[in-house]
Order: sequence, then C-alpha cells, then structure tokens
Amino acid sequence: MTQLDEATRFIQSSLSFNGETAIILGSGLGHVCESLTNKKTLSYKEIPHYPISTVEGHAGELVSGSLGGKNVLISNGRFHLYEGFSENDIIFPFKIFKNLGIKNIITTNSSGSLNKRFPPGTLMAIDEHIDCSFQSNHDDPKKLNGNQYHSEYLLKLAKEVSKTLDIKLEKGTYCWTLGPMYETPAEISYFKTLGGNAVGMSGVPEIKICNKLKLKMLIISNLTNYAAGISNQILTHEDVIINANSNKKSLTQLLLGIIKRI
Repeated sequence: MTQLDEATRFIQSSLSFNGETAIILGSGLGHVCESLTNKKTLSYKEIPHYPISTVEGHAGELVSGSLGGKNVLISNGRFHLYEGFSENDIIFPFKIFKNLGIKNIITTNSSGSLNKRFPPGTLMAIDEHIDCSFQSNHDDPKKLNGNQYHSEYLLKLAKEVSKTLDIKLEKGTYCWTLGPMYETPAEISYFKTLGGNAVGMSGVPEIKICNKLKLKMLIISNLTNYAAGISNQILTHEDVIINANSNKKSLTQLLLGIIKRI
C-alpha cells in the first residue's frame, strides 16, 4: 500500500466522508468550522504520512460535517514552503482529496492588499495569479488565468451568492511569494506594476496540482491589511489573525451560500 493509499483509507475510515467539496482555510479563518453540523474532527498528527501545520492561526485538523445541506471536508490549516515543506508535501493532501472523490476545492487565505480600492476587510475572488517566487527564472512573471486554474463555474457562483447576500466581493490578481517575511515597499511597488491586487504566501502550488488533477478551484482572499508601503502601518502576523477574525461573518455566509449552490 502506498503512503497516499494509507492516508486516504485512514481518513475515510475515521471521518466517513462522502461529499464532493473541500474547503482549505488560511490564517485566522478556522471559525468557518463552527458552522458545521454532524461534525467529526481528525488531527493531522493522527493521519499517516500527513504534514503538520506549524504556523499560528492554523489548527492542523481535518473536519467533516454538513454545511448548507452538503457533506464537506474542511482542512483547518494549510502548509507553506517557508515552513520547510517541499512542494510534494504541500500537494499531498490534494491527492488525498482526489482519492476521496472530491471535485471542488474552495481555498481561503489572508492576504495583503496592493490596491487602495480594496481596503482591509475586502473579500477578493482570485481570477488571475502571478508566481512571484522566482524559483524557475528571474524574468518578469506573467499573469495566469483561465478555467484550468480558476474555475469559471465557481467564480460565477461566488459572484451570484455575494450579490444575493449583499456581500461585496471583488475580483483580482493574486501575487504569490515564498515568505515568511513580509514584502518590502519596493517589492510591493514592483508587484503593482505587474498588475497585482493582493499578495500572499500560499496558493500557487495548490493551483498547479488542482489543474493537474482536474479539480475545480476557487480561491477567496480575505484582505486583512495593506501591504508594505501602501500605508504607514507596521505589519505583524498577530494583526493578520485579528483582522481575519473580524470578517468572519461575511466569509462564512459567502462560503455557505456557495456550498448550497454547487
């Protein structure tokens, strides 16, 4: 039995999950789990071969239950390259999700805004991304978009739900950096010239594997702060978590409405 098969079977036997949608939660966004009924929780530490979250604000657990009448699986805590994980570690859970029969991945993250029109507290659906990690070359990175990366179906659902609930939902371009340090004002100025609207330290490895596995993907960024140089405020991870929590009602309502319509 492979490590992937062993982990998949353990999760299935522990959670009895039979849905088609998984939600991955970013920093300070674990409150979404509170909306589940018939909830079952499984710590990452219990799952064979599963990576363990190390960042504050990431609980490190899989939670299954009912949300909007649908059986969903929530990954409460994600992984980042800056924690010392390899890209294979980061994409391992997504291979498990595929084995579990999941077809839709909704990812949330806490990001910094590069756009004065998107103040802290804004929810932004990502319809384009830019890999600003410069791991493969030093050329100016290009915007990547299209249904193979960002599901047009799920983006449309998100927009329809936001209008129904009167929740402001922007669309924009996300810049991915390696972290763990926050970007300098000069870097932020450069990302703006590329057309970026938000910046964060997760997302692109997940986008790549969802494309490869033919999983529909939607990413919603909770813009918790202005990036360096946009305002005079000094950035801290603690502030990110506090600000993420302040927007929990709107984000939870939006996710619930999307799940109901899938």
